Amino acid sequence: MAIKQLNEEQIRTWTRQQKDEWWLANIYRGDMPQLTLRSAVTGFLLGGILSATNLYIGAKTGWTLGVGLTSVILAFASFKVMATFGAKDMTILENNASQSVATAAGYMTGPLISGLAAYMMVTNTVMPWWQMMLFNVVLSVLGVLVAFPMKRRFINDEQAPFPEGAACGVVLDTLYSSDARVGVFKAVVLAGAALFAGTLKFLSGEAYQTLIQAKLFGMDRVRWLSESLDGWYYHLVASGRAPLPMINGVDIRKLGLSPTVDLAMFGAGGLMNIRYAVNMFLGMLVAYAVAAPIATGNEWVKRKGVVLTPADAFSFRDILTGWLLWPGVAMLVCASMTAFFAKPKVIISAFAGLFSKKPTGSDVLGHIEVPLKVSWIGIPIVGAIGVYMAHEWFGVRVQYGALAVLLTIVLTLIAANATAATSITPTGSLSKITQFTFGVMNPNHPPTNLMTATLTTEVASNASNLLMDIKPGYMLGGKPRHQVWGHIIGIIAGAAASTPLFYLLFMNKHVKGDDIQSTLVTDKFTFTAALQWKGISEFIQGLTGDAKLSSIIHVSALQMMAAAAVIGVVFEVVRTMTKGKSPFAPVAFGLGFLLPPDSTLWMFLGASFFWASGLIWGKKGEAHGEPVVVGMPEPSLAKRVFVDTHEPICAGLIAGAALVGIGDILVGAFML
Repeated sequence: MAIKQLNEEQIRTWTRQQKDEWWLANIYRGDMPQLTLRSAVTGFLLGGILSATNLYIGAKTGWTLGVGLTSVILAFASFKVMATFGAKDMTILENNASQSVATAAGYMTGPLISGLAAYMMVTNTVMPWWQMMLFNVVLSVLGVLVAFPMKRRFINDEQAPFPEGAACGVVLDTLYSSDARVGVFKAVVLAGAALFAGTLKFLSGEAYQTLIQAKLFGMDRVRWLSESLDGWYYHLVASGRAPLPMINGVDIRKLGLSPTVDLAMFGAGGLMNIRYAVNMFLGMLVAYAVAAPIATGNEWVKRKGVVLTPADAFSFRDILTGWLLWPGVAMLVCASMTAFFAKPKVIISAFAGLFSKKPTGSDVLGHIEVPLKVSWIGIPIVGAIGVYMAHEWFGVRVQYGALAVLLTIVLTLIAANATAATSITPTGSLSKITQFTFGVMNPNHPPTNLMTATLTTEVASNASNLLMDIKPGYMLGGKPRHQVWGHIIGIIAGAAASTPLFYLLFMNKHVKGDDIQSTLVTDKFTFTAALQWKGISEFIQGLTGDAKLSSIIHVSALQMMAAAAVIGVVFEVVRTMTKGKSPFAPVAFGLGFLLPPDSTLWMFLGASFFWASGLIWGKKGEAHGEPVVVGMPEPSLAKRVFVDTHEPICAGLIAGAALVGIGDILVGAFML
């Protein structure tokens, strides 16, 4: 059945108490089992598998994949298998609880392939496994505590989309639909989309094709379907039959303007608001088609202190970290903070409960929400534990650790605001703020910038991911407290699985005294993220104690930071004053500076396709998924597919491409 939701006018005009009362009366399923022993165990086991998978992917590519939709499908399949052996069918909220546990576990690998690995490279010291695991767990729990006060603003009041979380809710609703015809049709469409995306990914998977063609059939030459959409053109360039595309003397491939097939991002874009997608796309064009070639052509971009020229070998990531990062982050930071403080009543209602007694009945969800006093008591305690660990284990001064905890609150607000709109948490970019901030404060002690950045990034990431996990539970009527407990169980599962695996896979051949970077970085696992963190840390270390920011980046980037900050504030104020009707969304525009251009392009295409489908075949969001009324005309197939079931299509594209892509990486890692 269709998930009940408030319309845009209700979201804008209703008070939070009205929204809470509506949710309690129409959505909440208080008596339905959810965080049961079997759902917790299932999520724990799936979470261990997904965290291990993300560890492989992260070590190979520098990225960690979202695992929410993957965990929903795996949990549902696991429940069905158990049902064939006589077990009672799991409820939709039990499935949701399992995916909360598994998702939290899957995200636990971030620090292992970035900050913590970079620390071992820079110091050439093997961190004891128990320190790595405990530090990771403490920071993740701190992230959960930081998220509590934000839940009511983002989820209850603003009804923020959290596209990936919403997709999980839609998939669960599809799988458990009470209307047989509608539910089966949605399931078939989801499976078809997943099969299509998975098949395409399989045909383009180098490892799959190598295994089949070379290993199984003994073929001398291995072929696979190229994902590049412009490879044919560069064959013409190589043969002299076409000109090399350049902007301001820079090869556009170095700017990241070389598209590949990415159906997962197409699906993610389909779950995004068209206004945000358009703003991200415009931000990407301004960043990579205008600003980047100008900055590179004028030799304003620095890579590890060396100025880049158009003739050098580099990629868009070098331009991002050397120049574009700063105006993008400035706009994102200032717009996000403006959006937060633009609603003082929401802030006051979130934090005032501890200082004044609320009138009886004012908090209609108080019996199922996590009390805010848990955060007010827990953050100082858990934060102090984290500061102590950073000081005792990594030599970070107590005052720097305490300042990092305070900075974490600000960065989490920014990260959560971006995640709410796009499901993308820009912790990688925001971590650079922490690295440079504390690196300038203490340039001669690399662990200071590395471990404070690890602290802020992990906390912001876990807080944002918890809000993402709560979104499907809110849509389906689950208890917030159960999802929080599920997230904590997932933290333990992810740490328990990924930490020992890190040492077994990457450190088992290490000999004391050998270079750790040579041990970690191999042909199969490049630890790209850790090398980036290490490069920034080493560059900061070379600065003098009284160095200024202008010594790190070009003055033009500082000027653009100031301009971007002003633009972000002004347009966010306009957006707030017009109650969200302004066409310009500065948070999304700033994200266009920070994301890979190819990903932004496919998200824009996905959002545009389904937005256009809604205009052509029916108003999306009204009566979609409802059974056909007797006597009413049968809706067209196009409307049933592209309007009424567009969320399952997107979820299928994401799940199919991601699952098969993960398999390709695992085949390459284990079998080739």
